[in-house]
Amino acid sequence: MNKLVLLLTVSVLTACSLQEKPDVAIDVVDGRPHQVSIDIATIPDAVPQYEPWSSSVNPKKYTVLGKEYQVLSTNKGYMKQGIASWYGTKFHQHKTATGEDYDMFAMTAAHKTLPIPSYVRVTNLDNQQTVIVRVNDRGPFHEHRIIDLSYAAAVKLGLEKAGTGFVEVVAVQPGEVSSALPTAQAKHVYLQIGAFGEQKNALTLQQRFAELRLTTSRIVDTQTPERIVYKVQAGPVISVVEADEIVEKIKNIGVYNSHFISE
Repeated sequence: MNKLVLLLTVSVLTACSLQEKPDVAIDVVDGRPHQVSIDIATIPDAVPQYEPWSSSVNPKKYTVLGKEYQVLSTNKGYMKQGIASWYGTKFHQHKTATGEDYDMFAMTAAHKTLPIPSYVRVTNLDNQQTVIVRVNDRGPFHEHRIIDLSYAAAVKLGLEKAGTGFVEVVAVQPGEVSSALPTAQAKHVYLQIGAFGEQKNALTLQQRFAELRLTTSRIVDTQTPERIVYKVQAGPVISVVEADEIVEKIKNIGVYNSHFISE
């Protein structure tokens, strides 16, 4: 009897929520809202401002799904390329890591290691569209996804239909002009699968990668103050689907750490 009362109570609460937010559906699986009553193109970007970093929100490390993540001590100089995803109806109005409610129509995002709150400029490397979002949540906890965007941010970047895409993420400080920040202006995306001080080791990895018959690869040598570094890079990678396949298959040759670069 008590279980029945509990189920009825949950049903009533859910119905009330839907009545209060008629343009938002609460889904079991994540996705886009069935109906949108606002023009997302008019939603302004987040404006970087100083916000203190709480130690309770930013522990030195934390563990999710058996994997440990180290939270960065600062966001200054952060710049990385990789795959972005987005989250929508399933998490709408749920609590974020900061304790705020997630609003899929706000310009926000989730990141695994940046201190939060942080502000970042996200650039779609395919169409060069950019947005500035406020990082107020943790995630995405999926291999080789570097940022989880709000639905609104994904729409403005042109990523909502595909669900994922190659992006560049650059930290923005209060008072900093976004257009003055460096940008990749990428035409091609590569997955760097190894870096060596000796060319023969790079050639060995390149040969082992070729045996997987996934895509082409190249070796790029970079001069550092101490030595030449030989980098093995797979690609150009033409899609997120191909990227995920490469990331999974290179585990067969012992490569578990890789990252995307663009040019």
